[in-house]
Amino acid sequence: MDIEKIMEMSLFGISIHAVLRFCIKAAIIYLFVRIVTGLVKYFFNRSLKRQGRLVTLDETRTSFIRQMVVAAVYIVGCAAFLSLIPGMEKISNSILASAGILAMAVGLASQEALSNIVSGLFIVFSRPFKVGDFINVDDIVIGTVTEITLRHTVVRNAENRMIIIPNSKISSSTIINSSFGEEATCAFVEVGVSYTTDLDFAMDVMRDETMRHPMLIDHRSPKEKTDGTPQVVIRVTNLGDSAITLRAWAWAATPGNAFVMKCDLLKSIKERFDKENIEIPYPYFNQIVTTQKS
Repeated sequence: MDIEKIMEMSLFGISIHAVLRFCIKAAIIYLFVRIVTGLVKYFFNRSLKRQGRLVTLDETRTSFIRQMVVAAVYIVGCAAFLSLIPGMEKISNSILASAGILAMAVGLASQEALSNIVSGLFIVFSRPFKVGDFINVDDIVIGTVTEITLRHTVVRNAENRMIIIPNSKISSSTIINSSFGEEATCAFVEVGVSYTTDLDFAMDVMRDETMRHPMLIDHRSPKEKTDGTPQVVIRVTNLGDSAITLRAWAWAATPGNAFVMKCDLLKSIKERFDKENIEIPYPYFNQIVTTQKS
């Protein structure tokens, strides 16, 4: 039995020649998709490592565009594979004929997904934040952006937890980007003192403790230095029911340093106030105990 007769044999009503031809075409399509996606990932990853070029892609845009290109390649591969199956051409024609109804159905079914994709495009190209930025989203989520995908943005918080936020939601939120522009951050250190306290003395103590902190930086402009503006400004910000609030403006190089410095200063100022007999008032209650005569 020669090869031609073997090829003419049928298996479940399908000739072996047709089966082999289908398998070869499917394998070619599979290899094409794998090779193209591999090349896309390679070139995009390489673009992040190349330096000194006039036009370079940052990590945010590269990751986002790479996902879109890879998704498009997979869609083309799936379409080519379906075209190999007999009868699928007619189904494709019927789908194209009812494109309006299909588009409406897809739009209603995937409205949220499409909204996330469009919002992701606005985030990537308008760049309110990018991968590596330290952001605050609606005073609820605070952390570092680690990834921006087609559907969501991933933020790592201080507890090293990954918080996944849909792009449509984060694009409509109020975002404080501490990495946008100048990274130096001012920490507000507030302490309440009693009404009998010598305010000037309490301010001097707060300023002295703040000036001792190693993370403090001098953020004054040349004019402020010439005018003799203190490096650490302290002012009265509130006359409360039981305390006078003093606020110190202390600058640090980064948001993280500002947070650590604020925590350290609250501790050191409290300890220094105790030594200097400066009262930090707090609410307390007197419990009245009554006894009944038997």
